[in-house]
Amino acid sequence: MTNADMPVDSECPTSTPPISATPVNPAAVDIDENEPREECGVFGVWAPSEDVAKLTYYGLYALQHRGQEAAGIAVSDGSQILVFKDLGLVSQVFDEQTLAAMPGHIAVGHCRYSTTGGVTWENAQPIFRTTAVGSGLALGHNGNLVNTAELAGRARELGLGQAVKGGRAQPAAATSDSDVVTALLAHAAADSSIEQAAMELLPTLKGAFCLTFMDEHTLYAARDPHGVRPLCLGRLDRGWVVASETAALDIVGAAFVREIEPGELLAIDAEGVRSMRFANPEPKGCVFEYVYLARPDTTIAGRSVHSTRVEIGRRLAKEHPVEADLVIPVPESGTPAAVGYAQGSGVPYGQGLMKNAYVGRTFIQPSQTIRQLGIRLKLNPLREVIRGKRLIVVDDSIVRGNTQRALIRMLRESGALEIHVRIASPPVKWPCFYGIDFASRAELIANGAGTHDSYDDMIEGVRRSIGADTLGYISTEGMIAATEQPRSRLCCACFDGDYPIALPAEAAIGKNVLEGVLTGQSEAMLLSENANASALSRP
Repeated sequence: MTNADMPVDSECPTSTPPISATPVNPAAVDIDENEPREECGVFGVWAPSEDVAKLTYYGLYALQHRGQEAAGIAVSDGSQILVFKDLGLVSQVFDEQTLAAMPGHIAVGHCRYSTTGGVTWENAQPIFRTTAVGSGLALGHNGNLVNTAELAGRARELGLGQAVKGGRAQPAAATSDSDVVTALLAHAAADSSIEQAAMELLPTLKGAFCLTFMDEHTLYAARDPHGVRPLCLGRLDRGWVVASETAALDIVGAAFVREIEPGELLAIDAEGVRSMRFANPEPKGCVFEYVYLARPDTTIAGRSVHSTRVEIGRRLAKEHPVEADLVIPVPESGTPAAVGYAQGSGVPYGQGLMKNAYVGRTFIQPSQTIRQLGIRLKLNPLREVIRGKRLIVVDDSIVRGNTQRALIRMLRESGALEIHVRIASPPVKWPCFYGIDFASRAELIANGAGTHDSYDDMIEGVRRSIGADTLGYISTEGMIAATEQPRSRLCCACFDGDYPIALPAEAAIGKNVLEGVLTGQSEAMLLSENANASALSRP
């Protein structure tokens, strides 16, 4: 299968250099497999006289934490669109030769972690389609739609997304909600402009979406009416940038202008920036962006993510004080909250764990011996700091509990006298259907520990399971207060099960729902494969 995706006419350059980026194994080992994963990061730039491919590369590099399975860039020089994408990290997919072969003045970039559709080359983004009038369309999507099955049914009725093999129509190889949206948008643009087609299609999308898309002349950006995922607009000296996080604007030298509003569509071309409303805003920003997902140097809704995490730590110290000798973070995501806990408690802060910054995702299959090392591949204790100390260990969240269990065992082996775990978010009890790949409800430790007779019983069950001396979570009220956002403008569904966007029937949701739709699986089969659908069945 070719690495370069060039679905354009014969004018597409034929002298594209061979790719020398590191080959990627799609069955790669993810060291962070017990952590919650964000779906994607998106980036777009309209900037004549700039090297937009390189700007997009650096923008995606800044957003790499949002998705490590695949990366891609689409560029337009005004006459054609060229797309290059592959499985792997941004630095593995692109090199100097590849970027030099991608001239243009508009670009859309994407780094992916899948929440709908499997890890395949076809599901890497940007997705490309050709409209009936011959223009190109490239699209990147961050978020997750909850009416994917309905949209796929509509696309199937229109005869979209099928390939012909052996004289018979076959399901498309791509199985993501993003692919369905791109197909529907390209189809609608046959009778109108892409801008008009988007204004008609976007109101029919249900769920979380931040879209960056482009034709040969215009860059577009859209955010769902609830604004679940962040999306912002920045200004270059000679152009415009849109990105999932403000940190990506900083990296490419763009000045922050504003957030793209919930329910807003932007069009950027030679005439400037045009804003249109396709839905009334009903803000429900994801609170987990503040807790874990976003970079600390990002600002969301006017509030610094780093400041929020430090404040969570201060409040955590007040809610769950304990006598100890040292506060240490689980790096890197637990660091700001640990700083705040130390400030709020008066207990000294220290570095007790060293993180290998280059082991978040490895593409070398480990032996069983290496697998047994587990967390040591990522974190190593500073024994001279830990030995003989009563520790307060601050982490951002507990999902399955495997990481914390192994970490506590490692700290005890290194000589820690006591280990008091403090968590900078409430217990995660519900899966996310809006763009975070949590475990299923049955796998979440907060649902499997204790007898559920009371909140305290659940906490005690988790404490015993991970082996801590004491355990304390920040309250939902404390977490929300730290964000300085009204509770009415935040989505806390993974903590309280209150989903702000209505979910469909159980069989119509889940990571592999589109594979089931395309292959005609029964509802029972879909339910068995989509474990997160159990979120709809409250205990």
